[in-house]
Amino acid sequence: MSDITPADRWALLPAGIREQADGYVLQDAHMRAVRVVFEAGRARGMGLNDAQLVVHERYLRYGDRIARTPRSPLDLESLAARAAGLPGRVVAVEAVWDGDTVHDWFVDLLAVTAVTAEPAGEHRLATIHTDPAAAADRAGRALAAHLAVPFHFASPDTPDDEAPRRRP
Repeated sequence: MSDITPADRWALLPAGIREQADGYVLQDAHMRAVRVVFEAGRARGMGLNDAQLVVHERYLRYGDRIARTPRSPLDLESLAARAAGLPGRVVAVEAVWDGDTVHDWFVDLLAVTAVTAEPAGEHRLATIHTDPAAAADRAGRALAAHLAVPFHFASPDTPDDEAPRRRP
């Protein structure tokens, strides 16, 4: 279906599926919208990439009408409160690149914990979409200094979701 546009793919879907997918888009429930389009579109020859492109086009169509997910707070007090509520002791703060077809590149700010009864865990403190590298570096360093733990950001200058991760 590579020669068919996302609008053509959209038209292949039943009206009820289109309505449901648009409802998810308007709620900023990206993965739910992709799943609905993919599951219904599969019988019409659509693959997962096709479904992602269709949903991306719906996001572009609705623009400012989408009830966007609130931005994660990046102030030290909020991040420290989240870190304090985690199971186990925070042993490091890490910034990690990720991305998708809707949001492009973004950075997840993680607290790495050591739990005595379980293996160490990672806990997302914030997801940063706007000026992600600089904001993650600033907030991550401040939180790490506040907690007196190391901060790690393997690729602050270039988005790279395969950059080396922190090693214990």
